[in-house]
Amino acid sequence: MSHPFPTISPLDAIVTAGGIPVQGDPLFERTAGKPKALIDFAGKPMIQWVLDALSASSNVNRVVIVGLPPFTDLVCGHPLKIIETQGSILSNLKAGVQELQHQGNISQKVLALSSDIPAVTGEMVDWVVEKVHQTDHDLYYNVINRDTMESAFPTSKRTYLKLSEVEVCGGDVNAFDHQMIFQKQQLFDQIIGSRKSPIKQATILGFDTLFLVLIRKMTLLQAEVNISKKIGARCHAILCPFAEIGMDVDKPHQLDELLAYFRSPKVSRN
Repeated sequence: MSHPFPTISPLDAIVTAGGIPVQGDPLFERTAGKPKALIDFAGKPMIQWVLDALSASSNVNRVVIVGLPPFTDLVCGHPLKIIETQGSILSNLKAGVQELQHQGNISQKVLALSSDIPAVTGEMVDWVVEKVHQTDHDLYYNVINRDTMESAFPTSKRTYLKLSEVEVCGGDVNAFDHQMIFQKQQLFDQIIGSRKSPIKQATILGFDTLFLVLIRKMTLLQAEVNISKKIGARCHAILCPFAEIGMDVDKPHQLDELLAYFRSPKVSRN
C-alpha cells in the first residue's frame, strides 16, 4: 500500500530529559538518585523506548537529548547528540535548537518529546510528523480525548480540560517552528510551568479564556484561536488518537500502569 504522504521531509527532534527526583518527589524511591529518564523500564532505560520509537520512524532526521550527561549509554537509529540540562524545559528546548542550528540545516519544524512516554511507537511519531506537514503553523500541540485516554489507561488520573464538545489532556509529542522558540519567552515559560494544570494555563491566557473554559462554552478550535491571538503565533491543536502519547510518568502508579500495559498480550513491543 502506498504511503499517503510520499514527499514528507524528516524533522529533527529534541527529547527533554532533565530532572532528578529528590526527597519528597513521588518517584524518588524508584529512581535511586538517577535521572527520571533513566528509570529501568521493562529492561531498558525509560528514555531508550522513546529513542527506539524515533529510530523506527522514517520521518525523523537527527535527535538531540537535552538533560543527561553526554556520555550516557543510549542508542538511536538516527544521528544522536546528548547535552546536559540547561535548567527549565524552555531553556532545554532552546539549547536543543541551538545544537541543531550549530550542526546545520535544521528542519523548519522541530519535534519535541518528553523522555517519560515509553509506550510511544514509530507509527505514532510518523502520524504526528504527517499532521505537522499538512498545515503551516508555528506550534503544534497534541491533545487526547478523555475516552481514548481512559480506555487505554483507566487509572492514569490525567488532568483534563473540559471544553464544550470534548474533554482533553495534553500529549508529550509536539512540534514547533524552531525560530519561534526565542520569542515570547516569558509567556512560554509560564505556560510550560503550568502544563499539568489546564486551568492555570487558561488563567495565563486571559480571563475571557478562563471564563469560557469554566462554563464549558469554548470549543477546541476556539481555544486554538484564543491561544494564537494571545501569544502572537499560529497554534494548532491536534486531536490525537494515541493515548500512549499522553501517558507520561509523574507518579509510581503511572509507572506501574505502563508496565502492566507493556505486559499485556495485546501489546507488541520489540
